[in-house]
Amino acid sequence: MDLYGLLGNPLSHSCSPAIHRMLGEYSYALWETPPEDLETFLRTAPFRGCNVTVPYKKAVLPYLDGLSPLARSLGSVNTILRRADGSLYGDNTDCAGFRHLLEQSGFAPAGRKVLVLGSGGASVTVQAVLQELCALPVVISRSGPDQYWNLDRHRDAAYLVNTTPVGMYPGNGASPLSLAAFPALEGIIDLIYNPARTALLMEAEQFGIPAVNGFPMLTAQAYYSSRLWGVTDRGPDCIAPLTEAISRAQQNLILIGMPGSGKSTAARRLGEALGRPVHDSDREFEQAEGLSPELFIRRFGEPAFREKETAILRRLGALSGAVIATGGGAVTRPENYALLHQNGLLIWLRRDPEDLDISAKPLFHRPDLAALYFERKPLYEAFADVTVDGDPAPERILKQCHGGDCPLPALSHI
Repeated sequence: MDLYGLLGNPLSHSCSPAIHRMLGEYSYALWETPPEDLETFLRTAPFRGCNVTVPYKKAVLPYLDGLSPLARSLGSVNTILRRADGSLYGDNTDCAGFRHLLEQSGFAPAGRKVLVLGSGGASVTVQAVLQELCALPVVISRSGPDQYWNLDRHRDAAYLVNTTPVGMYPGNGASPLSLAAFPALEGIIDLIYNPARTALLMEAEQFGIPAVNGFPMLTAQAYYSSRLWGVTDRGPDCIAPLTEAISRAQQNLILIGMPGSGKSTAARRLGEALGRPVHDSDREFEQAEGLSPELFIRRFGEPAFREKETAILRRLGALSGAVIATGGGAVTRPENYALLHQNGLLIWLRRDPEDLDISAKPLFHRPDLAALYFERKPLYEAFADVTVDGDPAPERILKQCHGGDCPLPALSHI
């Protein structure tokens, strides 16, 4: 078997293998293990190093032969080392990971009230770091003195950290609370990293509150785990660029724009250039319904089409590392923005009405095409993170996305 890997359940969307491929020349596997097989795995699997994630950070403790002082005090292990004599030693690099995340965020919690949502293993880690930094953590749970129904007593909180899985894939779109009740918030951290922007983080954007996800913590804890195993000699200054590279690789590139603006062709060429999977929402609609969007709209009406289109965008928006071409009217439903923005960079292919190629779209031979463009123009502007004018060649799109410095590799290439 592989000598290093991640133990947990479920693990199907873990980024850890990609991160460890960038840290050193060692194999790294995903060991998705049911609870009834946990003891057998730990006692018989010939791994040298093992990361541990939910739901086993506490469950592994009885099977370990030694613990670091930090892991013992927290009662939580995320890294296991098999020592030369075969014994298993447990440590916790999550604290170093969260400390790195705080440093990167620029947040200054010392002396400030910090709401910590959740009371599980991740919460214990966050509390320990906050206390070390002289912050004032307040744990919000369903059973303690501070619960979700009496949050009004903490309207003065300066920071909020979500350690719960609420909003994590596949539960995209859920949020543990509304930020409207906390007018003094100066920063928000959501330890979830899939999706990259949870509903909580997108609400923070709406309120103009600085917010970060858990990617920096994920990469930092992986780095410190690899140091414990002795499989990397890189310094900690590698963590930030590694986080950036993985975040970009996970990010969907989503093309929006008028019919005939070249979205499908640009998506295909981007996918080929970057080695990424390509999805076209109109093509997937036609495969599902047996009718093109134009014919479906003519037969059943536009509202019925938009409802089905949103269902497709909900599925596509939850992907990672893909190139996605959307239909021209995807921007007409406000709810589609969150579905696409959660994991994606939205790129508007802006072309003047007279330059639109609608030869393959017979139902769009209409005299009011220019009027439709100017009707939708403010919607494209509101959705777009990046605007590309003229020929949507892959190199032009990538230059606009990241100023010419755009590795954007597929995860399989990292």
